[in-house]
Amino acid sequence: MSPAEVSPTGLYSTREAVYEPGGRHSHSTLVQMINVHEDRKRSFMTINVLEASNYFKGLLLLIRKDRKVTPAEIEAMKRIGKALGFERRFCENAIAEILENAFIVDEPPHFPSRELAYKFIKDGLFLAFIDHRDIDPHEERWLRLTAENNGIEPDIFSRELEVARSTKGDRERLEVDDLIVEHS
Repeated sequence: MSPAEVSPTGLYSTREAVYEPGGRHSHSTLVQMINVHEDRKRSFMTINVLEASNYFKGLLLLIRKDRKVTPAEIEAMKRIGKALGFERRFCENAIAEILENAFIVDEPPHFPSRELAYKFIKDGLFLAFIDHRDIDPHEERWLRLTAENNGIEPDIFSRELEVARSTKGDRERLEVDDLIVEHS
């Protein structure tokens, strides 16, 4: 097994150690192995500023679907805005005004690729659960429509919904963290 691989038996490997379930390992070795495993699953993607704006706006529209914006949603949206390269003040204003802004067209976003749409759906589901024990029906309907409009099959959406339901908005890494915004 080469460095940073997972064997078919579930053993995690780094150059320094092999993790065997039930074995004794230092905390730093375990953290390193988890990070290696997580990094292998990451899918970085370059997007332009317009696509980043569409992503942010779409998530803003989502958080207003239940007609309230919670402190947890505000913090998550600030984090998302920062990851997309938007100024803090811009994000704060957009979040503060989203419930009352009648000039924003409330249509699900369309993305240039299924991969970007899939990332959006996963982050949208994270946001939908961050302030609820279960997803608000308006938020779910809107995310399903977004998935459908972007060519994401209903069974894939349902699978991601179940993953989000099991984590209840408790994720350290969001899909937006893997987006690289190109300013050209």
